Amino acid sequence: MINIFIIDDHELVREGIKTLLDTYEDIEVVGEASDGEEALSKITNTKTDIVLMDIKMPKMDGIEATRYITKKFPNLKIIILTSFVERKLIEEAIKAGAIGYLLKDASGEELVGAINKAMKGKSTLSSEASDYLISGLKNKGLNIEFTSREKEILELIVNGMSNNEIADELFISPSTVKFHVSNVLSKLGAPSRSKAISIAIENKLV
Repeated sequence: MINIFIIDDHELVREGIKTLLDTYEDIEVVGEASDGEEALSKITNTKTDIVLMDIKMPKMDGIEATRYITKKFPNLKIIILTSFVERKLIEEAIKAGAIGYLLKDASGEELVGAINKAMKGKSTLSSEASDYLISGLKNKGLNIEFTSREKEILELIVNGMSNNEIADELFISPSTVKFHVSNVLSKLGAPSRSKAISIAIENKLV
């Protein structure tokens, strides 16, 4: 069972998400809050796996709440679910520790897919969020020399693709993708794909 906690300042949105997730037998909504401050006081008393987090909320917004929650509960995964697709917000959310960034017009299948991927430690970005990030990626800070193939693969990692999905996209074998991903993570000094995404965004890598 995957336990979900919903944080959104609109009750109708929370109810809509709950109604959708209630149709999945392996997912249960264990709590909800209308802002980050309320969430911090409630989430301690729940067994939460995934948080669905809005960004713009009163008292404590989603970025600040993500930062606090990931620090206090490092094993808990946060997926941003918002109406806003601004590069600054996307970057700040991922730097704060979010593993996913989806828009509220995402389908139920997309949302549940992101939840399942988050449980495996894999990131998901909406196509809009991915486009915003990749279009603005410029080498600005770290002096890392990537091959053209490694640059391609880094962009697809930022896009939330798995090794098999990257293999299909680039028409190469999964073992070749695994080799390149290992090199990319090594060059970034990143222990995981989510950390690699964070480093790439923070340093404007291409």
